[in-house]
Amino acid sequence: MSGKFKEFLKAQLSAFLGGLADFSIYTFCYKVLLFTAPFSNVVSGSLGAILNFTINRYWSFNNTATPLASQLWKFIVVVIGSISIKSLGIHLFVDIWHWHFLLSKLIIEIVVSLGFNFTLQKYWVFKK
Repeated sequence: MSGKFKEFLKAQLSAFLGGLADFSIYTFCYKVLLFTAPFSNVVSGSLGAILNFTINRYWSFNNTATPLASQLWKFIVVVIGSISIKSLGIHLFVDIWHWHFLLSKLIIEIVVSLGFNFTLQKYWVFKK
């Protein structure tokens, strides 16, 4: 298995673990706290991002040589963009088209995770 493919798989596992935390918090915020779907996504995405950053820095991309502050501000920019795109998509799917809140989040998560998050984290945030 090539190094790049192995790195990709590690990043996807990290995203999956962060996603599990994200989905759990999202569901709790939406069903128990009765937050709107987009706001539930902001809360859950912010907390899931902390887990994702830690796993990616130390394991997926294994880049602790770059100063933490340098990676952290870039990661925050990516997370703000990611949460914004996801919240807009969730708003469209849930509030306007009335799709199921979990199906909507799943579709948006997959598209944004692969097309936006991975690319920016690999080639900008954790670039060696």
